[in-house]
Amino acid sequence: MQIYLVGGAVRDRLLDRPGGDRDWVVVGSTPDAMVAAGFRPVGKDFPVFLHPDTQDEYALARTERKHGHGYHGFQVYAAPDVTLEDDLVRRDLTINAMAEDAEGRVIDPHGGQRDLTDRVMRHVSPAFAEDPVRILRVARFAARFPDFTVADETRTLMRQMVDAGEVDHLVAERVWQELARGLMEERPSRMFEVLRDCGALARLLPELDRLWGVPQRADYHPEIDTGVHVMMVLDMAAQLNTPLSVRYACLGHDLGKGTTPADILPRHLGHEGRSVQLLQAVNARLRVPNDCRELADVVAREHGNIHGSGNFGASAVLRLLGRCDAWRKPQRFAEVLLACECDARGRLGFSDQPYPQGVRLQRALSLGQAVDTARVSAEALARGLKGPAIGEAIDRAREAALAALDD
Repeated sequence: MQIYLVGGAVRDRLLDRPGGDRDWVVVGSTPDAMVAAGFRPVGKDFPVFLHPDTQDEYALARTERKHGHGYHGFQVYAAPDVTLEDDLVRRDLTINAMAEDAEGRVIDPHGGQRDLTDRVMRHVSPAFAEDPVRILRVARFAARFPDFTVADETRTLMRQMVDAGEVDHLVAERVWQELARGLMEERPSRMFEVLRDCGALARLLPELDRLWGVPQRADYHPEIDTGVHVMMVLDMAAQLNTPLSVRYACLGHDLGKGTTPADILPRHLGHEGRSVQLLQAVNARLRVPNDCRELADVVAREHGNIHGSGNFGASAVLRLLGRCDAWRKPQRFAEVLLACECDARGRLGFSDQPYPQGVRLQRALSLGQAVDTARVSAEALARGLKGPAIGEAIDRAREAALAALDD
């Protein structure tokens, strides 16, 4: 039994980056031998085991052969006669196809160290084309390593895969998993740049892809292009270290601008409602988690009102807080405001600008939360009020408290 550290852990050590999960390949062993050594089997599609102490993943060296479409169309062969080189050649990129032995020596049969030095992402072999998830992985790595470029031959191969329809066979859960991870990387815009370049974005997220080339008013958006703006918003969300739900809301907040009638451009009247409808389709297709769905819905629907709320009086602010469900979900409302700040600052020349609307609305929420709703309800009951009338009494009390908003 020979054990090697492989993949991202080797790459990140050579890049002097903090390491994440450590994955290992075992050569010359069998499932029975691994279990006898105390490892716990967890792999469904191929033999993977958890170390009894560290819980690191140990996979038997394997080969794969394509026999269908999409991510699951593979026949896996794992046996003691599979070599380390056999295992490494099936990997996606040269920078991920290196191993390290017990003495710390790097095994690099495909030039991964050279490509790390040159800051290039290059596919290992033509077998790259057998797995469409690799397109998403390359795009995600582009977001993680924004100073890396995709090799010309790899870009060509990715386009050929898209043209052959391989991307159309991806399952929703895997698409969302890779997109979500890419959204959380250093520069999310690079992921979508790579996906656009090979044509995959038009297949996976046509609602987003159609934003490029759609103009906006230059007085509000000096960058003009809607697709460029959304990418600037995403990168601002990364700069502010926001959670996934905020980044997804940033991604979807302006989808409706892609369906604005041409005769009213560069204005986008009613784009908020169209964005909500398009997001519902994306959410269903990609099976987006509820927290991301809900936040994106509020941001798409209300971001224009939140941007303009600096001129709202107490009554209008109260209605806005109600539509955002801010009283019941104050933490989510804070994330709504954060996404709107990213939207406001994700414009050419606005990246360092403050966002006073967010500060003002947080203060409004605090003033409203200070109202003793239990006391107001009790007094309303004592006056014989019931049901909706009690809610109206609470709203009047909160509106009165908001009179001090700009003091």
